[in-house]
Amino acid sequence: MASRFNLVFVVSLLLLLDFCRGSIVGVCYGRNADDLPTPDKVAKLVQLHKIKYLRIYDSNIQVLKAFANTGVELMVGVPNSDLLAFSQFQSNADSWLKNSILPYYPATKITYITVGLEVTESPDNASALVVPAMQNVLTALKKVGLHKRIKVSSTHSLGVLSRSFPPSAGAFNSSHAFFLKPMLEFLAENHSPFMIDLYPYYAYRDSPSNVSLDYALFELSSEVIDPNTGLLYTNMFDAQIDALYFALMALNFRTIRVMVTETGWPSKGSPKEKAATPDNAQTYNANLIHHVINDSGTPAKPGEELDVYIFSLFNENRKPGLESERNWGLFYPDQTSVYNLDFTGKGIVDVTNSGNGTNSNVTTWCIASSKASEADLQNALDWACGPGNVDCSPIQPSQPCFEPDNTLSHASFAFNSYYQQNGATDVACSFGGNGVKVDKDPSYDNCIYVTTKGINKTATSNMTAIASTSSSRQTEVCAWIASFFLMILVSFVLNPEKVLDASISWQLRGLA
Repeated sequence: MASRFNLVFVVSLLLLLDFCRGSIVGVCYGRNADDLPTPDKVAKLVQLHKIKYLRIYDSNIQVLKAFANTGVELMVGVPNSDLLAFSQFQSNADSWLKNSILPYYPATKITYITVGLEVTESPDNASALVVPAMQNVLTALKKVGLHKRIKVSSTHSLGVLSRSFPPSAGAFNSSHAFFLKPMLEFLAENHSPFMIDLYPYYAYRDSPSNVSLDYALFELSSEVIDPNTGLLYTNMFDAQIDALYFALMALNFRTIRVMVTETGWPSKGSPKEKAATPDNAQTYNANLIHHVINDSGTPAKPGEELDVYIFSLFNENRKPGLESERNWGLFYPDQTSVYNLDFTGKGIVDVTNSGNGTNSNVTTWCIASSKASEADLQNALDWACGPGNVDCSPIQPSQPCFEPDNTLSHASFAFNSYYQQNGATDVACSFGGNGVKVDKDPSYDNCIYVTTKGINKTATSNMTAIASTSSSRQTEVCAWIASFFLMILVSFVLNPEKVLDASISWQLRGLA
């Protein structure tokens, strides 16, 4: 009886922990570039910005070593070039696991292995190799007892669907049925997610007359109604997710959850890619993070947990194609931010003074660079006074910092305000390379440039409180249940017979 009670207790506790985890936001760490920082520097950058989940596209030894003992959870990829070897012989999967994963695990936390990358888009047509390779990787994990801790799946583009609008009509492309059916059976049997790469940016870029920019950017001014279900969609991301859920339901795979392994927005593009701007990229990703962290779910799956990975950590200068392909990064190779982004979903950049921080014994200010273009300064100014939550009233007409009335002066005031209220770190003075730190007070006349000591924290605290309201109830519930389980555990240790008697009484009461 005691062993049965212990089993029930452990299972219940695991379910509790899963419930309390909530949706997560990670970042993709692509390395198709020749100017990136070393993996150990990347690990420090990731920790500085409180990024806790990272996707890599292979099992690079230097990367796995760099993230040991950091607490960052990694999603590791098996490239398409390895699918043939992995699918043909179990020994190849066994050797890969033994040589490329086990030496670094568990110091390096690995939670997913993705076998193959968007194989339906690959010109070598490796689709038939994916499921056999996945099965061999799973078997290798089972041999060392890690199949419950590390999940196996594969990533796909939205091209696996033949139809995605309206969402309720979502359907898989019949030409992929020969490998999708066994894959979905594999995912369902092993409780692994269906991994999808979603890019509303491409839908808008390729069809701006049919897709609203606001709809693609999560801006609430645009909405679409599914005529079959009556469900209201305020953004394309949700519509694409639900199209996939409806496609899964049509094949009776209702228990498979969806995970977004790539999404994002480029900050720069070719002349015909006018929507590829830092402002749009920041808007898309900030709204995405807020949407995910709040466990909003989608219209068809309200409140459903949804894990998302943003593409990508760095701009990658060796990627082929249009200019946008090389400008999806959140950071430049020199580790400065392309634009400011908060991974907590609270609207305030969350970085510490360690690493790239300013020496707290020296007072510094942040001003706009005189070398920056007018357009870049205006974009950064608009961001600071909008999503950046800076109080820009002092630079309005008839206010003390309005004169001189030019973008450089106004941007300098806004940059400094943002810099000071976010810890006076190097990152907070980046503004895409348009900010400059100075140690001479830029205040003039009655226009005062604040320092960290003079910042009023009330607005920041209020903003954080508002942003966290939607998740506070779940946090309270989790805390209460955790306390309850802890009380039972302590009681069981002190007086097991009494707890078991109570357990039996509850069961009998239920039968009655």
